[in-house]
Formats: sequence, C-alpha cells, structure tokens
Amino acid sequence: VCRIHRRDKMLRKSILPTLSRVGAAVSRASVSGSRAKSSFTLPSLPYDAGALEPVVMSEIMTIHHTKHHNAYVTNLNAALDKYADAEAKGDMATMIALQSAIKFNGGGHVNHSIFWTNLCAPKDSGSVSGELAAKIEAKWGSVDDFKTTFNGTAAAIQGSGWAWLALNTKDKTLSIQTRANQDPLSFGGDGLIPLLGIDVWEHAYYLQYKNARPDYLKEVWKVVNWKNVEERFNEAK
Repeated sequence: VCRIHRRDKMLRKSILPTLSRVGAAVSRASVSGSRAKSSFTLPSLPYDAGALEPVVMSEIMTIHHTKHHNAYVTNLNAALDKYADAEAKGDMATMIALQSAIKFNGGGHVNHSIFWTNLCAPKDSGSVSGELAAKIEAKWGSVDDFKTTFNGTAAAIQGSGWAWLALNTKDKTLSIQTRANQDPLSFGGDGLIPLLGIDVWEHAYYLQYKNARPDYLKEVWKVVNWKNVEERFNEAK
C-alpha cells in the first residue's frame, strides 16, 4: 500500500524558511543555556525496497534511501547543531558559512521525503483523475503531452537536480519546475507547492539505466503514486 506521509509539511515550516530567518528556525537553546541536539530522522520507505521493480531495482532503492538520504539527514543535523553553537557564541561568520550546508542537506531531506511518497509499486500506480487531471489537460493538452514535456525538461537538467510538477497557490496554475542539486521549491514567497518530484541525480538511476536518463524518465511514470500526487494537490489548492 502506498502510504502518504506528512513529515514534509513539518520540514517546510521548520528547516526551510528564508535564509534571513534561519537563526530562528535552528536555534534550540533553552533558558538554562543547554541545547537539545537536532533530531531529524530518516523516514522509512512506505514500501519494501524491491516494490518498484522492475522500474527501479531494489539495490538502487536501498542505496538511495539508506546511504544518500541518510547522509542528508546526518549532515543536516550536524550543520544545525554547529549553527546553534555558533549562534550561542555570536559567531556570525560561522553562521553564514553554515547556511549552504543547511540548505543543501535540508533540501535533500525534504526532496527525498516527498519523492518516496510520490512513488509506489507498479500495480498501485493508477492514473491521474479528477480536478488535477482536468488542469493538466487544460495546460498541456493531455496527460501524455504533459509527461512528454516533463520528461524533456527533466532530461535537459545539466548535472544533478530535480524536476517538479508544482501548484502555484496564488493563481492556482500548474507548472513544471526544475531545481539544481538539492535546492527545494520555495515554500513561501512565490507560492509554489510541490506535487510530484522526480530525482535526476545519477544515484537515482545509474546502476540500472547507466547514462540513459531519458529511459529512466520514460519508465518512472509506471511507479508514480497518483493518489499521493492528487492528495497533495487537494490539500494545497
């Protein structure tokens, strides 16, 4: 069963504010001056590592989840702890220097937490329906045309990054967005909410698809959890 997790909502509110307010988000100092360690944790996959086969092999999922995503969590916690220590000391130079690590590893944690729930076993994938399907068809002509455009956009990302189907909560429009490395979609100023994200870092597909990113993108639609995508849409609209 493709379970829908809501951890990313908490993450959006807690670790990815604008960098100008990062101090307020990461400071954990208590009245006594002692500080609890940061404790973001690796979420469990909502399915077995082999559930996405033959589209994504079990070995890729295991490495991707337990090595790559876990590293983002570990490094995020370490960076937040160092930030809080620097904040307590008034060490502005260190606080500024740590912002890139918080953004990169925090983004990696948020992006992957969404990504796992955006996927499911092929037998559970289904198809997009309802209001979301209607908006996709109105924007791109058909769901197939949307997928073609999405795949072309994702394939064209230089180096590593993510492609997203996003909802703009201000004007209620859908768009295809790309972000480099682990940069997350903005969760505030521009009103973009992630509905569906596809990881195009090579660690997401290289063991199976080698350098053929377009082949990976073509196949990954067979494991998209449209129920999850639609629920994100319905909650965000």
